[in-house]
This record gives sequence, structure tokens and C-alpha cells, in this order.
Amino acid sequence: MILIDPPDVPGHGRWWSHLVSDESYEELHEFAAGLGMPLRAFERDHYDVPSEWYADAVAAGAHPVPSRELVARLIASGLRRRKPPGA
Repeated sequence: MILIDPPDVPGHGRWWSHLVSDESYEELHEFAAGLGMPLRAFERDHYDVPSEWYADAVAAGAHPVPSRELVARLIASGLRRRKPPGA
């Protein structure tokens, strides 16, 4: 399932959401490509999604969830890739 959290992370003068799959990276990349997202928006285990794209992602089938639930489901799926220490 594709999940997206609210656009509540500030950065670079914008607000951002995170787009993940709790099934596979292949599912995630396919969904993101369907939205027209560039691969450079992928970071370890998620895509950074600007707030302007949030409604389109939900309309395309991403399930909105709170940030804590998104992280918990990503960890439970075994797909979580944490930043290396010191990164």
C-alpha cells in the first residue's frame, strides 16, 4: 500500500510530505513515476513530496496517514532504511 503523511516538514521554502510503500520499493517507484516524480526525490526509503503534489498523490491512490503511523508501518514492513551514523 502507498502511504503519504501530511505536508508538515519545512525545507527549502516549502512544506513536504513523505511517500512510502509498506510492500516494496518497486511499488513505490512505480507509483511515484505515475505522478511524474523524478527519481532524485527518492531518499533511502521514501520520496519527498512538495505540498503542491499532496492532493494529486492522494487522488492517485496514496493513503493519507499521520507521520507516526507512516514510520511505524515502514519499520514493520522491513523497508525502513535509516541514515548511517554521522550522516
